[in-house]
Amino acid sequence: MGIKDKISNEAENVTGKAKEATGKMTDNESLEAEGKMDQASAKVKKAGEKAKDSMSDAKDAAKDAIRR
Repeated sequence: MGIKDKISNEAENVTGKAKEATGKMTDNESLEAEGKMDQASAKVKKAGEKAKDSMSDAKDAAKDAIRR
């Protein structure tokens, strides 16, 4: 994943935290739930990024092993 995707995902997470906090302060359950969903979405995307990065690292390691 590119840096733009990582920044976008972190922004989604921060926005979700703000929505959740605002929802709690105003007793707005809908906004609080929306914030939690935004955070969950950002977590899933981050996990996908980590998996993709791990696969890329494994691919590079395999190429290096073959070259030796």
